[in-house]
Amino acid sequence: MNALGEWPESQGRGRRPLMMALFPSVFLFFLTQVVVDAFSETHSMWVRVSVIVTVTLYAVTYVVALWRGPCSSRRVRVIYVLVCTVYPIVLALIMDADELTYLTYAVVVSLILLPALVGLAYGIASTAAVLIATAVQHGLPDFQSGAILMVLTVAIFASRGFARKTDELELARDEIRTLAVAEERARVARDLHDVLGHSLTTITLKAGLARRILESSPDVDRAIAEVHDVERLSRLALTEIRATVSGYRKMSLPAEIANARAALLAAGIDADLPQAVDDVPGELQEPFGYVLREAVTNVIRHSGASRCEIRLGDSWIEVADNGAGLSAVDSRDGNGLAGLRERLAKVDGSLTAEPRGEGGFLVRADVAT
Repeated sequence: MNALGEWPESQGRGRRPLMMALFPSVFLFFLTQVVVDAFSETHSMWVRVSVIVTVTLYAVTYVVALWRGPCSSRRVRVIYVLVCTVYPIVLALIMDADELTYLTYAVVVSLILLPALVGLAYGIASTAAVLIATAVQHGLPDFQSGAILMVLTVAIFASRGFARKTDELELARDEIRTLAVAEERARVARDLHDVLGHSLTTITLKAGLARRILESSPDVDRAIAEVHDVERLSRLALTEIRATVSGYRKMSLPAEIANARAALLAAGIDADLPQAVDDVPGELQEPFGYVLREAVTNVIRHSGASRCEIRLGDSWIEVADNGAGLSAVDSRDGNGLAGLRERLAKVDGSLTAEPRGEGGFLVRADVAT
C-alpha cells in the first residue's frame, strides 16, 4: 500500500488483500450483539427485521470493502467508507445511540482504504460522534465506547505504518536481488569478454605462425612448439572460462605481463615491458592486469603497430603503440574498455583511451591516491 492508501496492482490480485478481508472479518461476530438486543427487548417486528437486514448488509459491505477495496479506484474506496458509515447510523436511529459504537468497522475500512491521515481523522471524528450522540440521548457521554473507538483507531493506524514499512522492505529486497542478478550477469559478460578476447587473439596468432612456418620453412620443431603453445593456451582459456563462470577467477598482473610479451612476440610487435610489479599495490594489480590484457589485445587486433610500450607506476599504467591510432575501434563503443571503466570505478580509478599526438594510440589508467 502506498502513501495514498493504494495497493499495487500485483498485490491487489494476490493473497494479501484476501487475507486483509478474512482476518478482520472474524470480528464481525460482535455484530450479533445488536441482533440479540433487538430480540431480547420490547421491539416491534419491523425493528427486528430492519436490524437483521442492516447487520447483514453491513457485514457484506465490510468484507467486500476489505477484499475488493484495496485494488479499487480512489472514488470507489471513498464510497465503501461512506456506505459503511451509514449502517451504524441506521442502527443508532432504530435502536439506541450506543449502537454508534459499531462505527468500529467503518473505522477499520477507512484506515485501510483511505490515506493514513484521513483514516485517522475519520476515527477521531467517529469517536467524537459517539460521545456527542450518547451525551445528547443519555445526558452523559459513553466514554467506554469512545475509548474503544479511539484505541482501535490508533492501533490500526500504527499497524498500517508497520505494514507500509514491511512493504518497503520487501520491495527493497526485491530490488537488491534484481541488482545482484544484473551485476552478476555484467561480471560474467565482462570477464568472458576479457578472457576470450585475449586468449582467442593469442591462439589465432600462434596458429597462424605455426601455419606459416609449415608452409615456408622446414623448421618442423618450431612449428610443433607453436602448436604446443596453442594447445596450452586453449587449455588455459578453458580453465579461465570455468573459473569466470564460477566466480573464482583471479587476475595476476605478472602473469599478464608474461602473456602480453608472448602475444606481442607472436604478432611480430616489439614489446617494451616492465620487469617487475613491486611498486603496484596489491589491490590495484588485478584491475591493472585487466587494463594490460585489453589494451594489448587491441594493439594486436587494430593498431598495425610495430612497437608497444607498457609503463607501470604505483597508481597508474600506460599501454602505448606506434600504430595508426586505430585502437579506438574497440575503445569507443565496444565492451572491452567500457568494462575496464567499470572495474576501475570500483577502485576510484579512471581510464583514458585516445590517439597520441606523435602517432599511435595510448591507453592509460589512473587511480586516485
